Amino acid sequence: MQLVGITGPEADAVADRVAERLADRGRVGVVREGATDAPDWTAYVVGDGWTGVGGDRSVDDVLDELARDHDYALLVDFPDARVPQIAVGDADVAAPALELDPVNPDLDSAVDAVEDAEPFETLSSLVADLKRTSEADYAGAVATFTGRVRALEDEDDDWTESLTFEKYDAVAAERSETIREELEARDGVLGVRLHHRVGRVDAGEDIVFVVVLAGHREEAFAAVSDGIDRLKAEVPIFKKEVTVDEEFWVHDRE
Repeated sequence: MQLVGITGPEADAVADRVAERLADRGRVGVVREGATDAPDWTAYVVGDGWTGVGGDRSVDDVLDELARDHDYALLVDFPDARVPQIAVGDADVAAPALELDPVNPDLDSAVDAVEDAEPFETLSSLVADLKRTSEADYAGAVATFTGRVRALEDEDDDWTESLTFEKYDAVAAERSETIREELEARDGVLGVRLHHRVGRVDAGEDIVFVVVLAGHREEAFAAVSDGIDRLKAEVPIFKKEVTVDEEFWVHDRE
């Protein structure tokens, strides 16, 4: 799912117009704060009129749900969300992916910014994607791995507050695809999905997912294990660690 934030004085109106254009390309979800009589948030899908409201669910919960079966999502007026942001007018957004005039917004550029954003995936969205494939009828196992930011290696360590990941996009994509194809070529493996987040990831948050659909658990477990090992060894992703006392690029200390 392609995900961006839209923030600023006319963010609601711009989001509606961008969503209408994206609806020609796929299923679109828009997430925004609810009205005064709605507990916390309102999400709706352009095209089929679906609306949901719920005060006991976070924005992350909503995005996780949308990512399972949506192509696009727009997060309206959440300027602190760590997603690419489109700034409308005088929106207070650090390093926006795009700035728009609130009166005459360049909607073509906005759509391009959505398409160019890093794909948003969760463990459940990757599992759902594999379960929709034509091979799913032959599968007896789904195995997964989730890597997360560890705050402490042991009790004497400095507390790790966050990790920041950067990658060479073209090379990383090519090598990830090679790993996926080679794992899927194994006997008994029916489908593989790999995803590594980029940008800042806080302590306790998920970093990387490997999901394998297979005929039996033995093939699934083996492919998951090899998948994460190869992802770490072969894909050029660089990690900066921020502790309570310092920050450093991990490869500089290896």
